[in-house]
Amino acid sequence: MRENGPVTSATGTPESPASPDLSTSLERGGSPFVPPRLIATDLDGTLLRDDKSVSPRTVAALAAAEEAGIEVFFVTGRPARWMDVVSEHVHGHGLAICGNGAAVVDLHGGPGTHRFVKVRELARENALDAVRLLREAVPGTVYAVEQTYGFHQEPDYPKLHMEVPDNLAPAEALLTADGPGAAEPVLKILAYHPDLDPDAFLTLARLAVGDRANVTRSSPSALLELSGPGVSKASTLALCCAERGISHEEVVAFGDMPNDVEMLTWAGQSYAMGNAHPDVIAAASGRTVANNDDGVAVVIEQLLADRA
Repeated sequence: MRENGPVTSATGTPESPASPDLSTSLERGGSPFVPPRLIATDLDGTLLRDDKSVSPRTVAALAAAEEAGIEVFFVTGRPARWMDVVSEHVHGHGLAICGNGAAVVDLHGGPGTHRFVKVRELARENALDAVRLLREAVPGTVYAVEQTYGFHQEPDYPKLHMEVPDNLAPAEALLTADGPGAAEPVLKILAYHPDLDPDAFLTLARLAVGDRANVTRSSPSALLELSGPGVSKASTLALCCAERGISHEEVVAFGDMPNDVEMLTWAGQSYAMGNAHPDVIAAASGRTVANNDDGVAVVIEQLLADRA
């Protein structure tokens, strides 16, 4: 989940392909082209421009995809309450996968009335274990707790999210069975370190936490996101596709950060943005131009042209 502010690349400014040959990247490993039935796109650094807007070209491409019978899923690390940036652009089903796969949300109700369709929570026991293990392995880490509706943080957790937390307390107190928000499921833990390199922090955390939680990151700072074991954008997207009878070969996915890697690997066709993290470029089967150059729209337009 990116901080809710201006977006910067996690790796400086990778060279963006000026005019990628998308026609050649519509095949994967020499296998026949499979017409897509679902487009899964990340938001920050991918569908959204750096100013958090959705360009007119991208709006038109999303509408054209839905008109052609291709479902569009927004798949993001953002919580449901941060989905206002795309709520007016939903078509058809209006579903989004939020919190890196921790929740499937119906956006039809508009801001403040989003309905949770599916929740894949992080058990409090796992969350407490993960916090303990990470505190021991990486001193100086501070935490916040993301729930379906609530947001709580430690006093030293920085103001990254442009919002006022519901409670300030140590993570251990926030995660007790009778702690703040005890009636709500925990979607993920946010772990921040003020000094470490983001990728180094991710590696250390994955080694420390092990199978107690799924650890990833989407921020240009050393901010990690801990979800339930096995919970990721990919696994929740796979569940949603299975419910619709859609195979992974019929999915086209877009992303730019490490929390997108599993989804891009799973999808039959996948595109790293021109501004993507190196791990994302390695995982994707294709590459498009940067988010500020409407890279998602560029690919959708080509896909629709190929169907014509």
